[in-house]
Amino acid sequence: MGRRRFVQFSMTAAAGAASAAFVGRVTMRAIETLNMDSGADRDWVMVIDLNRCDGCGDCVQACQQLHNVPEGQEWIKIYEMVDKEGNTYSFPRPCMQCDNPPCVFVCPVGATYARSDGVVLIDQNICIGCRYCMAACPYAARYFNWSGRPELTPSEQAVYSPENPVLHRRGMVEKCMFCVHRTPDGRLPECVATCPKGAMYFGDRREDAVTNAAGETLLLSSLLREGAFRWKEELGTEPRVYYIPRRESA
Repeated sequence: MGRRRFVQFSMTAAAGAASAAFVGRVTMRAIETLNMDSGADRDWVMVIDLNRCDGCGDCVQACQQLHNVPEGQEWIKIYEMVDKEGNTYSFPRPCMQCDNPPCVFVCPVGATYARSDGVVLIDQNICIGCRYCMAACPYAARYFNWSGRPELTPSEQAVYSPENPVLHRRGMVEKCMFCVHRTPDGRLPECVATCPKGAMYFGDRREDAVTNAAGETLLLSSLLREGAFRWKEELGTEPRVYYIPRRESA
């Protein structure tokens, strides 16, 4: 075997070994996720009524306050959209918690993962800050933390949880997580619970029901039959956030 062929063979073998190691890490991460998954037997979804949302921003402020969101981030972002008639309306965008999440597939270390209840989380103990997930997300729902400290103290590490990452580290990616630290207590996500118009609903798809802050409960199946849609679903991401379309002006 010539020297050039030997070098090529060695590089191929090394790449194969690295690939195998990567697959091993991801597989182990998936196993660990299954072991720590507290979302079993649930199937969380969110519904946003675009007829009720007036863009007040209360959901954004409530989210930032509860999660101590770093400056410059908006885990819920409200866009101003324009319809075919030229009318403007508000369009809230949380993380879509996709069933086919590009962010999970591109993460090289398995730091981004999906629980069995569909919520996509980020484990900052594993995240390396490469931002591949940010590039892959078609909803621009992920943020890079430029501030804070790079590591947690031992006492902070003892209470750290991907489900409620109020302790923020520099060089990590962060996002909305449907406030899943509240669901075991039967509480709504903070954005849903504080929406003054009752425009946001949250619930379990398996129970076919979603509820807003006013206690109004709707059948998800009925909403889907009546035209509720998912943003950019043509991309195949299978988002878990549904929108009730705006009614035509009289």
